[in-house]
Amino acid sequence: MSNSAKTLAVAGAVAAALTASVTTTAHAQAKEKCYGVSLAGQNDCAAGPGTTCAGTSTVDYQGNAWTLVDAGTCDKIELPKTADGGARAGSLEPLDRDLPA
Repeated sequence: MSNSAKTLAVAGAVAAALTASVTTTAHAQAKEKCYGVSLAGQNDCAAGPGTTCAGTSTVDYQGNAWTLVDAGTCDKIELPKTADGGARAGSLEPLDRDLPA
């Protein structure tokens, strides 16, 4: 293999790696924390007092537990009504509803 072919192969590999890195970074930036939308044990991280990290929420739609969702979709996620029939929606900030006893 000639030096120019080797250089071209290395340049191609570097370009592919950079493209993958940029795509991953852009994808990660297109997410946001959405509180109050995860089922028990399916939150991402830091679900408030009494929990440590991912998968530690104990109540469905726990208001202080968050899940990463696509940016701009948090308040559009369809959720069941609360026990008293009130509307339930996701939030970009922790909520005081559906907290464990």
